[in-house]
Amino acid sequence: MSMFTLTKTRFRDGLWEGLLVRQGAEQAPEILASFEDRPIHGVTLTDTAEAGRWVVEVPVPVEALGDGVSTVLIRDARDDTVLDSFTLIAGEALAEDIRAEVALLRAELDLLKRAFRKHCRDTG
Repeated sequence: MSMFTLTKTRFRDGLWEGLLVRQGAEQAPEILASFEDRPIHGVTLTDTAEAGRWVVEVPVPVEALGDGVSTVLIRDARDDTVLDSFTLIAGEALAEDIRAEVALLRAELDLLKRAFRKHCRDTG
């Protein structure tokens, strides 16, 4: 079990950023990020002004961008515990997901319109 807690602070310009906190000892962590079981290079760990807190930056690998769903894992290298992850969805998988959501919203809107019209007829 990892002694660290990692919380996402932002995800912008192809860079995932989070705050890593360790209660107690101030020993610097060893962080690994991976995509499809391959390490991601360019992960940075920066000290903050407060002891036991670091800023973690994980660049999105180009290989993760494309049709489908991709997940990046961020782990504590000492005990291989997953601290956090982020998922990217793009291309056809996203289009199908959006079409399904829009179809569901349309069906719900039609149901509401029918109920509203019936209510207006019954009370009018």
